Amino acid sequence: MVRIHLALLFVLTLCCVNLFSADRPNVLVAISDDQSFPHTSAYGYQAIQTPAFDRVAKTGVLFNNAFTPSPGCSPMRAAFLTGRNIWQIEHAGTHASSFASKYEVYQDRLENAGYFVGYTGKGWGPGNWKISDRSRNPAGPSFSSKKSKAPGGISGNDYAANFDEFLKARPDDKPFSFWFGCHEPHRVFEKGIGLKNGLDPSKVVVPAFLPDTPEIRSDILDYCFEIQWFDQHLGRMLDSLEKAGELDNTIVIVTSDNGMAFPRAKANVYEYGIHMPLAISWPSGAKGGRVVDDLVNLIDVTVTIYDATEVQPPEKTPLSGRSLVELLRSDQDGIVEPTRDAVFSGRERHSSVRYESLGYPQRCIRTDQYLYIRNFRPERWPAGAPQKFGAGSYPKTNVVLAKELGPMHEGYHDIDGSPSLSFLVENRDDAELAKYLQSAVAKRPADELYDIQSDPACLNDLSAKPDFAEIKAGLSKRLNDYLTKTNDPRVSGPDGGDIWETYPRYSGLRWFPEPEWAKQSPDRVPKMDWLEQRRPKVQVSDK
Repeated sequence: MVRIHLALLFVLTLCCVNLFSADRPNVLVAISDDQSFPHTSAYGYQAIQTPAFDRVAKTGVLFNNAFTPSPGCSPMRAAFLTGRNIWQIEHAGTHASSFASKYEVYQDRLENAGYFVGYTGKGWGPGNWKISDRSRNPAGPSFSSKKSKAPGGISGNDYAANFDEFLKARPDDKPFSFWFGCHEPHRVFEKGIGLKNGLDPSKVVVPAFLPDTPEIRSDILDYCFEIQWFDQHLGRMLDSLEKAGELDNTIVIVTSDNGMAFPRAKANVYEYGIHMPLAISWPSGAKGGRVVDDLVNLIDVTVTIYDATEVQPPEKTPLSGRSLVELLRSDQDGIVEPTRDAVFSGRERHSSVRYESLGYPQRCIRTDQYLYIRNFRPERWPAGAPQKFGAGSYPKTNVVLAKELGPMHEGYHDIDGSPSLSFLVENRDDAELAKYLQSAVAKRPADELYDIQSDPACLNDLSAKPDFAEIKAGLSKRLNDYLTKTNDPRVSGPDGGDIWETYPRYSGLRWFPEPEWAKQSPDRVPKMDWLEQRRPKVQVSDK
């Protein structure tokens, strides 16, 4: 009798476990690489067709005001995986550095709670996760063996086929969490691929920070084509889930890491650098067909994943976002939770583009009307120093082959190389076009303020205008209060945040001449042991 009771108890326990596993929602996170709001057809952008994104928006919630924690891929992905601001995750908060394992990621936490996890494409990176005691990419085990023929500039990873392989490998009794990190629309694009595939240049809306020329329109169409490539794979994944009967119980999150790879967008905390597309569907858990205007940060999405899956978040490194579950379950459109009235973002080093590979530290607060930016080192070039040591200054051997400076305007590597950048540089002396290059690369003041409602291109800086002094002061205080509360070294560190420069960069380095500000104030150049170890063996000259 005792044996029978024990057997029944075992069966009931097993059934309960399986029922609980079946009830827990799956998670599919789809992240494009370098896509700004509003470049999907769901937002009404007529130059592009994104039926998969639109499908998620129609069956779920379309967010009009979602923002990235950082306008660069590596720090954003680390922030998203940890649910913390970039200034709360040390090395992982800057570009191409490392990712300490003490900052737990949601994929590991879900796996420990019984989820089957994996990723395809671009997980966390670029950077060196192996330097810590991690055994794999923070996004999980890789599923990237399936390949397909792709146009020039596009990854040969068959993302959707690899998602199918992931689903085949999943045990029957486990919910899943999958990270689809698309490499598109990251540069480079095949030049003219948009026009060649029938995209209409007349439907392009050129942002006001770029000139409206055929060259720029064509470059934007190439970008649109690569977004559609991402969307095509997402559509196949949704079809696979529907065929398997899993779509209704899957939280599908579709967004991007940072803004479009064009001058004054990506790697800037301007609107086109931080404002992201976002659609979330969860048919079994949230009412769809809604459009929400609340301001949300993508680290809020991380908290939402923990909340919806009922997985305990980290205790030692607590989350900094705020769950969207109640917002998703609401039946309202527009403003659902009025207290979501501001978001914060920031950046440190992006590429190696300045003397001693120094970064360009920025923090910002975005409200429904205003964007206030603080540039902590305004003496530095925001997009990179105009002139670098020649073509041999980026070698694998770390030996500088060119001793003399290269041409002017070739050091702007915080802007991805592109036809658009080349066009601006080539036309830098044109009376009508020169302003576009200058707005992207010229030095900036310590504070900037923009009225996003009237100036989404962020071209009319209001920070020095007396009529906006009170607004500026209020936003500055609110930003400072938040940075202090969240222990940002830029406001609370004894060295003014110079600790950021001590975090090694594991990608290649470029070398630049010593600027006048560094000669006059050498104490403003922090000591960096990691850089000394990689300094060129051949002495460079700035003559």
